[in-house]
Amino acid sequence: MTPSRRDFLKIAGITTISLIAPTVVSPAFAREKLTVPGAKTSRALPATALQGKRWAMAVDAAKCRAGCVDCITACHQVHNVPAFGNPKDEIKWIWQEPFAAVFPDASHPHLPEAIRSKPVPTLCNHCADPPCVRVCPTKATFRRPDGIVMMDYHRCIGCRFCMAGCPYGARSMNYREPRPFITAVNPDFPTRTRGVVEKCNFCEERLAAGILPACVIACKEKALIFGDLEDHRSEIRLLLGKRFNLRRKAHLGTEPQIYYIV
Repeated sequence: MTPSRRDFLKIAGITTISLIAPTVVSPAFAREKLTVPGAKTSRALPATALQGKRWAMAVDAAKCRAGCVDCITACHQVHNVPAFGNPKDEIKWIWQEPFAAVFPDASHPHLPEAIRSKPVPTLCNHCADPPCVRVCPTKATFRRPDGIVMMDYHRCIGCRFCMAGCPYGARSMNYREPRPFITAVNPDFPTRTRGVVEKCNFCEERLAAGILPACVIACKEKALIFGDLEDHRSEIRLLLGKRFNLRRKAHLGTEPQIYYIV
C-alpha cells in the first residue's frame, strides 16, 4: 500500500529528530573533545589521557647506544609495521641514519666524532607547518590541535603526494599487502592494506590511554624525551632550555618538533 502524504511527513519528522538528537557520552570520558579536521565526528578523550598543547620529542644523541634498536622494535611491534625484508618495500616508523646524513646541510667541526659517526633515531617530525597536510587531496593527512600529524588510513588513496611533500622521507607506502608480513599482530592497533601510506603517529593511541610512546618507554638509555613544549615545567622544555639542540632542515620553515641534543 502506498503511504499517504500524512504518513510520509510523520516518518520524515521522526528521522529528523533522531538525526539531531544529542549523543550520550559516558561520564568516564572527559567533556573536552578532540576535533579532527575533515572528520564527521569528534572523539572524546578518556579522563586519564595524557594531554598537551604541543607534543614534541628530544633525542639525546650522546645517550644513543651503538647497535641498539629497542625503540624501533617496540614501535614496529605495537603498530603492526610489516617486515618485508628488503629496502625496496621497507615500511618504517622509526629508523636509524648516521648523524651526518640527518644533518647534511650543517657543519659541526667541533662535534665529537662519537656523535658524528653514530646512527641516530629518525622519525616523522610532526611539523607545526606540515607540507604533507597541505598537499593531501583527501585530508587523509591532518594535524591535530596538539600538534600530532595524523594519518587516516581509510581516506588514503595512495596518491603519494604526502611522500613527495615531506622533506624528511618520513612516510612509507605499502606497495604490497602488508598483513602477511606482520610477525605478531597487535589487536589494539589497526593493520593497513596495500596502497596505503603510513608513518609515526607519536603513539596517539597510547597517549589517549595515559601511556607514553612505546619508543620512549623501550629506550633503556633514556635517550628519548617526550612532552609538552607549551608546559614550561615539562622535562623536555627544561632540557631544551639548557642543552644545545638542532632540528632537521629548520630553514624550510616547517617547524619540525623533533629536537636533537648534541
